[in-house]
Amino acid sequence: MRELTINIKVKKRIGVVFLFVLVLMVVIFLRLIWVQFVMGEDLREKAASARFRNVEVKAKRGVIYDAKGRPLAISVSTDSFYAIPAQVRKSEKAEETAEKLAAILGMDKAQLLELITKRQAFVWVKRHVPDEKAKEIKDLNLEGISFVEEPERFYPKGQLLAQVLGFAGIDNQGLAGLEVSYDKVLSGVSGTIMVEYDARGQEIPDALQKYIPPQDGNSIVLTIDETIQYIVERELDEIMKLRNPKRTGAIVIDPKTGRVLAMAARPAFDPNQYQNYDESYWRNFLISDSYEPGSTFKTVVLSGAMEEGVAKITDRFYCPGYVKVGKEIVKCWRHGNPHGSQSLLEGVQNSCNPVFSTIGLKEGKDVFFRYLYGFGFGKKTNIELPGEALGILVNKDKAMDIDLATMSIGQANAVTPIQLLTAFAAIANDGNLMKPQLVKEVRDKEGNVVKTVEPEKIRQVISKDTSRSVMSILETVVSAGTGRNAYVEGYRVGGKTGTAQKIIPGGGYSTSEYIGSFMGVAPVNDPQVVCLVVVDAPQGTYFGGQIAAPAFKNIVRDTLRYLQVPAQVEPEKLAENQVKSVVVPDVVAKEQNEAVRQLEKLKLTVDVVGNGTKIKVQLPVAGSQLPESGKVILYTSMPAQGDNPESVVVPDFTGKTVGEVQELARLLNLNFELQGSGVVVQQEPVPGDQVPVKSKIIVIMEPKSKSTLEPVGP
Repeated sequence: MRELTINIKVKKRIGVVFLFVLVLMVVIFLRLIWVQFVMGEDLREKAASARFRNVEVKAKRGVIYDAKGRPLAISVSTDSFYAIPAQVRKSEKAEETAEKLAAILGMDKAQLLELITKRQAFVWVKRHVPDEKAKEIKDLNLEGISFVEEPERFYPKGQLLAQVLGFAGIDNQGLAGLEVSYDKVLSGVSGTIMVEYDARGQEIPDALQKYIPPQDGNSIVLTIDETIQYIVERELDEIMKLRNPKRTGAIVIDPKTGRVLAMAARPAFDPNQYQNYDESYWRNFLISDSYEPGSTFKTVVLSGAMEEGVAKITDRFYCPGYVKVGKEIVKCWRHGNPHGSQSLLEGVQNSCNPVFSTIGLKEGKDVFFRYLYGFGFGKKTNIELPGEALGILVNKDKAMDIDLATMSIGQANAVTPIQLLTAFAAIANDGNLMKPQLVKEVRDKEGNVVKTVEPEKIRQVISKDTSRSVMSILETVVSAGTGRNAYVEGYRVGGKTGTAQKIIPGGGYSTSEYIGSFMGVAPVNDPQVVCLVVVDAPQGTYFGGQIAAPAFKNIVRDTLRYLQVPAQVEPEKLAENQVKSVVVPDVVAKEQNEAVRQLEKLKLTVDVVGNGTKIKVQLPVAGSQLPESGKVILYTSMPAQGDNPESVVVPDFTGKTVGEVQELARLLNLNFELQGSGVVVQQEPVPGDQVPVKSKIIVIMEPKSKSTLEPVGP
């Protein structure tokens, strides 16, 4: 009985053990199934990653082409050399290998020896080795030293379009400009060098090596035209040479599509050697920096006012040299010799501040800001470049009348050049605001188009009628106003000058540094290009009409010819026999009223200077020939040389020749300094200022240009 009890207990224990073993085997079996079938792939990848060290090999970046398929940025294959330290040590020629490599590569032998014998599976020796040196190394057939082809970015045009293209780093990654904006498109898929080592992290002398080739990136086609870009950069180089500014830049856009045809800034850099330049050279200030635009902004104010009916072509204004806004005064740039009564057309031609301040105040805050926002100020244009600025606008809720008055003449608000030209392009394009565009196509490595970027209309800001009216007015600025130096013979050109004091960091305006600019369109009746030229802190002359307008003229003239835009010359207006001339009579010693009547009968315009009743001096002198509507200056009181007066009023030299300036300065007992040649377009001090006798008047002269075309109708 006792034995039976013991046997039962033993059997129970055996059963428990068996059951435990069975459960354990089932668990192990299930675990094996889980590991083999569920986690198998993941574990195989982990095992491979534990056995292999991967070295990334960058793909060849896609090409950047100009609008006509000319390469601006390409990738070239260069040899990069690496070492397998275990193989170098196994060869027992490590020192000899280091010595030979150091001699070819110009590296320190000791450092190189330490590098190629490191306790790791793979090390780079030298990347992007020039072809001739790479051949020398290959010919040596050094054990443990291998190479792989790596792409290196190359910019065949040097500094052309540098700030727009940007550059790529040694690892073929985009670092600036379009290279970084389109990095994912251009970079492709990287390849891999795989090197095997054991579980303890030690290299295997005869290790398996595997090379997975990279997949090249896609290419992009720009809206930029290389030829137009060359034209722009040529003119900027000339500005740098003649004016020595801190920087200068220009943008050319097709207003109908928003496509950028050229964009350049100076000083520039060579993206092939970008590391040799200060980082400030990389900066594209045309999209990243804000500035107070000055009078070029008046085109925006004029457009909004005419659209709302606040300003009409028939309106008249009076300029006493300033406009009073509450307790504040906004001066005209010619406050010493005010414009007086003038039409809207004359106010724009004269770039008269009181006219535009009055218009801005009539618009009111709500209307003014509606068009400010409508034209895109205060936000990014979303051009395909990194670092675009928003600009700085006066807070609408806090804006007062004095803010409206100053904003209307291009002060108080700060804008970027790309914002300003995009808004102007809308004015030229029947009021349609287009997004500025730099890329028009994406192509694969076989050259097939995979994406087309179409022009994008944002909104219509003003009507077609208003656009045409503004273009008509701006054409007269070039033909008869402050923008005469921008006139392009054979084409109808409209535009606006701008001269603005630079803002001092911390507040206030500089009295020694200015930004001169010119912004225009051609032809005004069928706009093909709009262009903005900005010159920052030039030396000497700083007026936009003198330093920026000539560059605009050359850029637009050569661009229109390159684009084969037909000239619009009207031959009958160019024929000399169609221009009627008048012989100026002698009116010296005659009564003022009689002299004026005699000259006006000959269809000449007359300016009278002085408070006398009889004519003492006339310019030009009797017998001179003038075209109809030519101007004659009559002086009724002149300081005699022997009277030794203490001061004299500065006359208006505008439009006069060297001989006329010389004669008038002699009569007034003034000295003068001539800059340039042709006729007078600017002077300092301004007309009307009272100065001591023998003071020096700086007179700026430019070649005379005459429009032969009628303005566009509304």
